[in-house]
Amino acid sequence: MANSPQAKKRARQNEKRNEVNKARRSRIRTYLRKVEEAIESGDKDAAKAALQAAQPELMRGVTKGVFHKNTASRKMSRLSSRVKALA
Repeated sequence: MANSPQAKKRARQNEKRNEVNKARRSRIRTYLRKVEEAIESGDKDAAKAALQAAQPELMRGVTKGVFHKNTASRKMSRLSSRVKALA
C-alpha cells in the first residue's frame, strides 16, 4: 500500500487513467467489431464506411497511449486488405 503522499496521489491518478483508458479501448473495439461484422455480412460499402470510421478512432488511441503505433497499423492493414478482398 502507498505510504507517502506522492505515492497515494499516483495511485489515485492511476485509477482515473485506468478508467479512461478502459473506456477508450472499449470504444475502439466497438468500431473494429462493426468493421468485422460488415465484412462477415459481405456488404462492401458498409465495410468501407465502417473502416473509414474506425481508422481515426484507432489512431486516436495511439496518440493517447492506449495502443502501440505498430499494433494499430497492423490492425488497419489487415482490415483494409479484407475489405478490399470483398468483390
